[in-house]
Amino acid sequence: MDQFDLAIIGAGPAGMAAAQEAAGHGLRVVLLDEQARPGGQIYRDVDRAGSLRGDILGSDYTDGRRLTAGLRHDGIRHVTGAVVWAIEEGFRISYTREGRAAQLAADRVLIATGALERPMPLPGWTLPGVMTAGAGQILLKQSGVLARRAVLVGSGPLLYLIAAQMVRAGTPPQAMVETQTTADLLRAMRHLGGALRGWPYMLKGLKLLAEIVRARVPRHTGAVGIKVEGDGRAEAVRFTSRGRSQRIACDTVFLHHGVVPNTQAARSLGVAHRWNADQTCFAPVLDRWGGTDVTGIFIAGDGGGIGGAKAAEIAGKIAALRIAELAERLTEVERDGHAVPLRAALDRELAARPFLDAAYPPCAEALSPEDKTVICRCEEVTAGKIREQARLGCLGPNQAKAYGRAGMGPCQGRYCGLTVTALLAEANGRTPDETGYYRIRPPLKPVTLGELAAMEETPLDKAEKEITT
Repeated sequence: MDQFDLAIIGAGPAGMAAAQEAAGHGLRVVLLDEQARPGGQIYRDVDRAGSLRGDILGSDYTDGRRLTAGLRHDGIRHVTGAVVWAIEEGFRISYTREGRAAQLAADRVLIATGALERPMPLPGWTLPGVMTAGAGQILLKQSGVLARRAVLVGSGPLLYLIAAQMVRAGTPPQAMVETQTTADLLRAMRHLGGALRGWPYMLKGLKLLAEIVRARVPRHTGAVGIKVEGDGRAEAVRFTSRGRSQRIACDTVFLHHGVVPNTQAARSLGVAHRWNADQTCFAPVLDRWGGTDVTGIFIAGDGGGIGGAKAAEIAGKIAALRIAELAERLTEVERDGHAVPLRAALDRELAARPFLDAAYPPCAEALSPEDKTVICRCEEVTAGKIREQARLGCLGPNQAKAYGRAGMGPCQGRYCGLTVTALLAEANGRTPDETGYYRIRPPLKPVTLGELAAMEETPLDKAEKEITT
């Protein structure tokens, strides 16, 4: 079994930056990623799509080529198409690639799996034609596909980015149905100082809004009572905004109300997590170097708390410095010297985050859906069923599995976990920390018996060669 100084899971900005920093200090690094090409979600397929659609996707996207180019380093082994499904003590990592399971070992592990879009369970959200805004971006980045007659629903800066990209592509959205209110903006003003410190980030947002306004895309803010209507597929969005009931006919609905840390891998290792009230989600408990309470496990990027692509890149480098020091490739003094400018840059990147979190909170109706709304799509469990289970004595998500199978589908609670926690906490009068989250066990992703049977303890070089030939 191949042994590495550091195994990094995820080739987004945090993972790529950490790999380069660690390899630059002499560590032997393996970078495991599910995608065929590096970039993560924010820089997805940037080496290919950047030259094809860079004018539509923008300079923030094409900037990712700077990071992908850095992976061409003798100390970095980048394994593409690798679905990690177990991380065991030691650390032994099991993954599947090209229909075949394999294993490798590492002295330390950096989890850089990024974020997931927050699920937005609203009436009609399971209809064909309804998808997350991030899924719409994947279609654009990888295939150049854009939805026509689309309505964007929710809140947050990502909606403005996607709307502006659709405008540039010549297929502007029919409307933006936004859930944030004037009251939210007023509450955010207490963080104005931080927003001004993070003025480059805020300026980008204003430029995106200007593009949307110039294209005359209708915007409806403070929307409530949102429902997706349709007979067999999405046909319209109905809502109330500023006291006026409206219905917009459409073919596609993009939902988005923020992103949350992808905590599955960290939870499978028993890493401690805590409820972040400002971002309305759980996040791992980290030290200033990205270290966890499990020795040898580090987390960087949005998987440790939402901060954005630039912040993730910097956090990856900071974690790599600590790992290099532990591997005795840097002294403590050298580590701290390298970290000083990085920490200053990270502070600047995160300065505007409190303002954005307050100005664009998650949609309240999706955090506490009406009883008939399905919240666990894998097992078709409704919000009403979870509330009924609470009345019967269910206190936490793990009990909910026994009561009604919520969280027991292929996604293992990735997309319903926060909703189940919120519903049970509300029904039982408990905090999210008291209510808890699903207990995550391997396999983290589905793996077949055939893939397990094909596992061989061959060196990684040989296994990759056999797969590619």
